[in-house]
Amino acid sequence: MNTTEKHWQIAPLISPEANESLKAYSLILRQILFNRGYSTKQEAEDFLSAAVPDYDPLDLIDIEKAVDRLVRAISNGEKIVVYGDYDADGVTGSALLVQTLNGLNANVQVYIPDRFGEGYGLNIPALDKLKADGAEVILTVDCGIRALPEAEHASKIGLDLIITDHHTPGKELPKVYALINPKQPGDPYREKNLAGVGVAFKLASVLIEHIKPENFSSDQLLDLVAIGTVADMVPLIGENRSLVRRGLDLMNHSQRQGLISLFGLVGIKDSTITTSEIGFVIGPRINAAGRIASALTAFKLLTTEDNIEAGELAQVLDNRNRERQRITRDIQEQSEQIATAEEERPTLLFAAHPDFNPGVVGLAASRLVDNYYRPAVVAHQGEEFTRASCRSIPEFNITSALEQCADLLTQYGGHAAAAGFTVENSKLTEFIARLKKITKQELAGKDLKPVIQADAEVNLIDLKPALLQDLEKLQPTGYGNREAVFVSRNVFVRNARAVGRDEAHLKLTVSDGRITYDAIAFRQGHWADSLPENIDLIFTFELNEFAGRKTLQLNVKDIKPTSPNTTRP
Repeated sequence: MNTTEKHWQIAPLISPEANESLKAYSLILRQILFNRGYSTKQEAEDFLSAAVPDYDPLDLIDIEKAVDRLVRAISNGEKIVVYGDYDADGVTGSALLVQTLNGLNANVQVYIPDRFGEGYGLNIPALDKLKADGAEVILTVDCGIRALPEAEHASKIGLDLIITDHHTPGKELPKVYALINPKQPGDPYREKNLAGVGVAFKLASVLIEHIKPENFSSDQLLDLVAIGTVADMVPLIGENRSLVRRGLDLMNHSQRQGLISLFGLVGIKDSTITTSEIGFVIGPRINAAGRIASALTAFKLLTTEDNIEAGELAQVLDNRNRERQRITRDIQEQSEQIATAEEERPTLLFAAHPDFNPGVVGLAASRLVDNYYRPAVVAHQGEEFTRASCRSIPEFNITSALEQCADLLTQYGGHAAAAGFTVENSKLTEFIARLKKITKQELAGKDLKPVIQADAEVNLIDLKPALLQDLEKLQPTGYGNREAVFVSRNVFVRNARAVGRDEAHLKLTVSDGRITYDAIAFRQGHWADSLPENIDLIFTFELNEFAGRKTLQLNVKDIKPTSPNTTRP
């Protein structure tokens, strides 16, 4: 149950100058555009059209060197191994590069390490095995930027290692044949927030343009870019927004057999796919493969051309996703008990247990952050090592904190809000003590409440079908380009009831006296028996389709009792 008090932050009113410049748009859309930093007609047009930025991929350091080496390998029939990560970003990036290299008649195979036996990223035994099997070139996806000893070993055994990655580099870069990462020091490429699949796409685009094959273009890869980019939660602004918009167009007329089978299995209709379907339906099933068993199942789904095999693989992924959901619930409950055993709301939530499935500890950590609004670490404790996933809040950069503990860690890496690490069990107690100390120091005195940003305060009567058409222009929405959010105050509750598993959600009907709307409030079923007659809502406005019937609906993010002195705007 998530009952953490939330702060509602309503954006300031649009300036008169921006209001005049954006007068071609509806009043509410003007306000939304202004809130996102687009205050001129040209800026708004570029944003709404998701214009393709004029960025030259040749600006990426080492990309020409990588292309030259791959062209030579293709010409000579050398074996190229695409070495990917086991999450949705890594799997889609691996599928993209394998599809590209196959389309260019390369001798290529894929290698995705086992999460449970090998862990994340490059490892020396895998490099030795690949070399023994005849590999000449290793091409990474979504990993490698911190693999210093592994890179040195690759060079020692005669492997040409090309790293494509998007993670933040450490103080020292690996010494490799070519390193493509827009975040490396001095890289002039202007888009710094590409996902791993986005970096792979840049390399594939230059390679395809260099060889110019018939009947094959980089545009055919954009569906994979869209899935990996959304699933990895990189900001959907700038080039990412353009890539995902084009990728969604391709997905909505998909020719990829695995996706067609998956869409049919989960009930996604053609031409209706948005970032929500990727984030809540497609991405979790691709991720579930590597979390429960082997990520190769997801890779095969994305690359197979056999419709029978595609159907079977889609069913396997759906089953694994159900298993992943069950395991996540169990681990979340156990980790919550462990993390709060000594203190009800600790500054840092930490839970480790030998029985925790390492594939889903990150999901459990995310749930803890949602429930407590504190950084959380959930870990699998093995015989010698503890391997953990971390999730954090905007007020605390978890990867920066791990860097301050680097002398105690065997391996670590990640982003400001999500990271992972491996630590020897003999050093675990000291590490946790230090990490908790850092957390308390950095968060001391801060009022830690999740913030929900709203674009405008509106009456329910303002919510009309024409507004939905305006909101559609904001797509693709997601991390970094959130959906439009509204606040309505002093609305009447006509009826309300708890629904769903364990009555976790709230279904309600609300009215402002002039118009009535249905609403759904996920994970807020606790309100069912205590909801006052008059409430304030913060919500998104959406079209709900159920059993062939389409209705307008409020998707409620939070509820507060109306203040006695509140009047409607």
